[in-house]
Amino acid sequence: MLSLRFAIPTANTLTPPKIKPKPGLVVQTAWNQTDLFPSLPKRNDYKLQAATTDLSVAGDIPAEEVVELPAELSRELMPKHVAVIMDGNGRWARQRGLATSAGHEAGVKALRELVELCCQWGIQVLTVFAFSYENWIRPKVEVDFLMSLFERALKSEVESFSRGGIRISVIGDSTKLPTSLQKLINEVEETTKHNSRLQLIVAVSYSGKYDVVQACRSIAEKAKDGQIQLDDINESLIEQELETNCTEHPYPDLLIRTSGELRVSNFLLWQLAYTELFFAQELWPDFRKDEFVDALSSYQQRQRRYGGRH
Repeated sequence: MLSLRFAIPTANTLTPPKIKPKPGLVVQTAWNQTDLFPSLPKRNDYKLQAATTDLSVAGDIPAEEVVELPAELSRELMPKHVAVIMDGNGRWARQRGLATSAGHEAGVKALRELVELCCQWGIQVLTVFAFSYENWIRPKVEVDFLMSLFERALKSEVESFSRGGIRISVIGDSTKLPTSLQKLINEVEETTKHNSRLQLIVAVSYSGKYDVVQACRSIAEKAKDGQIQLDDINESLIEQELETNCTEHPYPDLLIRTSGELRVSNFLLWQLAYTELFFAQELWPDFRKDEFVDALSSYQQRQRRYGGRH
């Protein structure tokens, strides 16, 4: 049922596919994270550093226009909703002898390029896993760095995204975020709420388990208050209470995870029930147009049966 970019071995070991050679780089096995434009370095070598470059990218998101697709892709088969677990920023930076902050900044640029491609190719929703609920247990210096990065990225891109017709939504437990970031998120969501070209959903302080639990609590409260009856509880009602109720397309058609890891890391657990999965070997900053074409081409060659037979 699961179609991956590379085969899963029958033994309890994973033999990774060959990595595209990059002169002068040494591929390392590193501590894996799911965070804002992940991943972070090992905890014992993490240092909070100021950004060395501007997060913004020159130019606006191009105006809405008909763009010729790569030859491998069909507009009719394009997924409506793509979700991405961005992974590998820390390893990308270490392979180049750079500070981890440089990897995160490169990750921001990779995300912006992906947003632009989604706009041009007719994808309607892009959801990215930025910072998981479990990440709050990390050392405060790491958390502060990620919150600062998220705030700076929002500020630097909101005007361009708004002019490009992009709606920004943030899902997760926002009560744990810094007050300044909560205020900024509210402003950005309000400013872009009428945009309809692409919806960018950023999952921050989010976990799939948390999402289901908060939905159940909400339903239980309504049942307690007599607003709903036991027979009213079904999949549709639960879907309405999930964090992804902010979009018309809550179920991703395609999930992409970079850096060769083969897991969903507590991301959109309910929503991924019938999502096609694509695991890319490239580290997140190296995941660009060609790699996105590979993922979309793989998706478009699959038959989605939803448990039935074709």
